[in-house]
Amino acid sequence: MDAFVESLRTAWLLILHADAQLLRVVGLSLGVSGTACLLAAGLGLAGGAALAVARFPGRRSVLVVLNTLLALPSVVVGLVVYLLLSRSGPLGSWGLLFTPGAMVIAQTVLVVPVVAALTREAIADSWKQNGEQLTSLGASRWTAGLLLLWDERLALLTVLLAAFGRAISEVGAVMIVGGNIDGHTRVMTTAIALETSKGDLPLALALGMVLLGVVLLLNVLIALVRWWATHHPGGSSGPATDAVPVAGGAANG
Repeated sequence: MDAFVESLRTAWLLILHADAQLLRVVGLSLGVSGTACLLAAGLGLAGGAALAVARFPGRRSVLVVLNTLLALPSVVVGLVVYLLLSRSGPLGSWGLLFTPGAMVIAQTVLVVPVVAALTREAIADSWKQNGEQLTSLGASRWTAGLLLLWDERLALLTVLLAAFGRAISEVGAVMIVGGNIDGHTRVMTTAIALETSKGDLPLALALGMVLLGVVLLLNVLIALVRWWATHHPGGSSGPATDAVPVAGGAANG
C-alpha cells in the first residue's frame, strides 16, 4: 500500500511539474490521434452520408461489412498495415514503418469504420424525416446528403469526439507499426505498457491519469454538445452519439 501511495504521489508531481518525457509522450499521442481523426472525418463522413442516401446493388452487404469492421481488433489492423508498409510490402518504398506516419495510418484505418457507421445511422434517420421534402424541392440525393450532414453537425461532432477517444486509447496497432521507440513513436498507451513492465510505476501512473483526463474531457465535451443540441432550436443530437463509448479502442488493444 505504501508503494502505491508513493507512486501515486510521484505521478502527481510529474504532472504538476510538467515532466519533459511526460509532455513529449502526451504531445505525440495527441498529434497522432488528432491527425488520424481528421483523416477519418473526411473519409468517414462522406462515406457514411453516401451509404445513407444512395441505393445500389450490394448495399446491404456493404453495410454488413462496415458494421463488422466496428469490432475489428486493433492488433489485426496493425498487422495488416505492418505488412503493407514493410520493406517487402507494396508500400515499403514509402519508408513509413516505425514512424508516426505509420501510426496515423493504422489509427485512421481503425477509426474510419466508426465514423462511417455512426454517420450513416444519423443521416439515415434524418433522411427518413426530411428526405422526401428535400427531393420534392429538387435536390438530388447527393445534394440532400450534404444538406443533412450540415443539419446533423452537432450529432456528428460527438461522433468525431468518440472516434478520437477510440484512437487515443488503443495500443495494439500503434505498438506494431510504431515500434514504441522512445522519443519517436512512443505514445501514452504504449508507454504505460512499457513502463509498467519495467517497474517505473510513477511514470506509468502519470500517463494513465493524463489519458483518463483526456477521455473524461471528451465525455464532458460530448455531454455539452448533446445539451446544446437539445436546448437550442435547429440542433440535433441524433441517435449515433450513444452508439460507441469514447474509449472503445482500449478493449481492442
